[in-house]
Amino acid sequence: MANVLLVEDDATIRTALMRGLRDRGHAVSSAPTALDGLRQAVADRPDLVVLDLGLPDLDGTEMLRMLRAVSRVPVIVATARDGDAEMVRLLDAGADDYVVKPFSAAQLDARVRAVLRRTADARTDTSVTVGGLRLDPRSREAVLDGTPLDLTPREFDLLHYLATRPGEVVTKRELLTEVWQVPYGGADKTVDVHLSWVRRKLGETAQEPRYLQTVRGVGVKLVEPA
Repeated sequence: MANVLLVEDDATIRTALMRGLRDRGHAVSSAPTALDGLRQAVADRPDLVVLDLGLPDLDGTEMLRMLRAVSRVPVIVATARDGDAEMVRLLDAGADDYVVKPFSAAQLDARVRAVLRRTADARTDTSVTVGGLRLDPRSREAVLDGTPLDLTPREFDLLHYLATRPGEVVTKRELLTEVWQVPYGGADKTVDVHLSWVRRKLGETAQEPRYLQTVRGVGVKLVEPA
C-alpha cells in the first residue's frame, strides 16, 4: 500500500481514480489545484504524487518544477498530449513517469507500483564509495582512506546524501528538505555550518577542497579527488 496524493481538478475523474486506487489497497488524498497540491505534498509527504497538467491555477508542469525545488517525491504526470517531444519535456522537468488520458484506475495502479519499485531500488541501503570515502547506512559507519570518521548523525546523513549523488550539484534548499526535513523556512546557515564541520573531519577546507566542492550561487557537490 502507498500513500498517494492525486492532484486533479475534475471532480468526476478525481472521485473515480480515488475509488479505484483505494480498491487496490492505496491510501489516497486529493487536491483540486496546484497550490493545494504543493501544500499537501510538503506537509503530508506522500509516497507518490499523481499530477494532472490541466489545473485551474497553475500549469501542472510549473507545479512539477516548484515541487522538484523542495522534494524528490516520485511524480506520475497525467496528460492528454502523447507526442514524444511532450514526454521528453515532462521527464526533463522532473516527472518519473506519465499516463496518457484516457486511462483506467488499473493502468494507473500498475504505473504507481512500477514507479515505487524503481524508487525503492534507488534508495537501497548498500554502502556508497566515492574515492577513498565509504559510507555504510546500515551500520552508520563512515571511513576515509581506511580511517573511521567520527560523524554526528546529521553529519552522516548529509555526507551520505551527497555521496549517493556523486558529481551532482545539490542546492541548500534540497539539503534542508531531504536531510533536515525542513521544506520551508529553513536557514541556509544551518547547512553551511554542517558542511564546515564535515569538511574539517574530511581534512579539507572550503579554500582547499578535495571531496566537497562549493558551486557559488548554486550549491555543493561531492566528487572523487583528482
